[in-house]
Amino acid sequence: MRVKDGVGAYGEQVAARHLERNGLIVVARNWRCSVGEIDIVALEDATVVVCEVKTRSGLGYGSGLEAVTGEKGARLRRLALAWLDATGRYGSPVRVDVIAVQRRRLAPPHVEHVRGAF
Repeated sequence: MRVKDGVGAYGEQVAARHLERNGLIVVARNWRCSVGEIDIVALEDATVVVCEVKTRSGLGYGSGLEAVTGEKGARLRRLALAWLDATGRYGSPVRVDVIAVQRRRLAPPHVEHVRGAF
């Protein structure tokens, strides 16, 4: 496994725990289709929450939140529709969130969760 992939998997695990601690139910991770990949799909009551997770070990490349562009947001909306269609949940309310995880050496990771980012 490449280091980058390991960092990403770590961040997705931290993000999934964060969502669950906040009352969401994680229903899918790393869901793929021809449009791309959704890192995490969760439910908050009747709302389907599509989450993009960005993990950083340092700020040399900017924060995780800065890395999610409007273009990525548009792709996440298309992915959300594809997931709804594939799972028969079409018509459910949808929200796209971004979760940034900052790894820290001697402290727990720092999590920033932007609800309804797109």
